[in-house]
Amino acid sequence: MAIRAIRIYPDPVLRTPCRAVGAIDDSVRKLVADMIDTMHAAPGIGLAAPQIGVDLRVAVVDLSVGEDPEQQHVFLNPEIVQRHGAASDVEGCLSLPGITDKVERPTHVLVKALDLAGQPFEIEADDWLARAICHELDHLDGVLFVDHLRGLRRERVRRQLKKLAADQEVLV
Repeated sequence: MAIRAIRIYPDPVLRTPCRAVGAIDDSVRKLVADMIDTMHAAPGIGLAAPQIGVDLRVAVVDLSVGEDPEQQHVFLNPEIVQRHGAASDVEGCLSLPGITDKVERPTHVLVKALDLAGQPFEIEADDWLARAICHELDHLDGVLFVDHLRGLRRERVRRQLKKLAADQEVLV
């Protein structure tokens, strides 16, 4: 398919809550294929539609970065229905290049979504997969991982975001 440009902070689409996917047609299937190609090319382990400028509730996750097709997950209109546990670990984001920090996430989630055939499914995820899914689903609500930071970490990241935003203005 095609590798699309990844939107970088402060692009407003990153802060826009996404619309639900309606009919699952060829345009949605092409979007998903493009998202997977873009995620693998980055390389990354997850990508949400707003990161390529599309305000639809679509996310893809692949912890293997394209090495194992069994680890590739596609979520249309996903919703986390259960969360358990908590652990902190370092996260980054393709839309926030150069910015990383520790974020607390659930260690276990139950997610319901639609697949590309329009069929509902549920997936239970633990540890890194749970973290990646939570990160990508946050994007669908206009939330970035840095929004979960507090105190001195938040202040440090706020300065990094300001610099990133200034750098993006120079590029425009």
